[in-house]
Amino acid sequence: MWWSDRILLLGSALLITACGFQLRGAAELPSDMARTYIATDDRLSLFYRQLRAELRGNGVDIVDTPVDATAVLNILYDRTGQRVLSVSARNVPREFEVFYTVGFSLDVGETAALAAQEQTVTRNYTYDETLVLGKAHEQEILREAIAADVVRLVMYQLASL
Repeated sequence: MWWSDRILLLGSALLITACGFQLRGAAELPSDMARTYIATDDRLSLFYRQLRAELRGNGVDIVDTPVDATAVLNILYDRTGQRVLSVSARNVPREFEVFYTVGFSLDVGETAALAAQEQTVTRNYTYDETLVLGKAHEQEILREAIAADVVRLVMYQLASL
């Protein structure tokens, strides 16, 4: 029985590699970003903390002043929130949309290497007033997940330079 499992696994692996599927590795950022300063008004936001960790994970040295930097990544705005998508007949919210929007640009020296860009990610979730604590936790998990998605989108944008 275990032979058939191995054959199935091997066959699946061959099919995946034959179709050109490849896992995305680390983003190949421009060499100009080797020493980057992140200009932002909010150094405590989820986006900033996750972006900083992702840049460091890709070999970028995050510096404390723009004077020491070869590039300046400007976080123009960093907004998150939620909107009501639907309500019940009793006018009680039933579905929410959580969003995360970030505006950013990249300057290398005196040159704007990347003009102002915006990335937005949204997720929906249902609301049940009898499960208030669980839904609050779900909303926080969603917010962290979409902040990570926005960071990935920004990294792909930077890697395309």
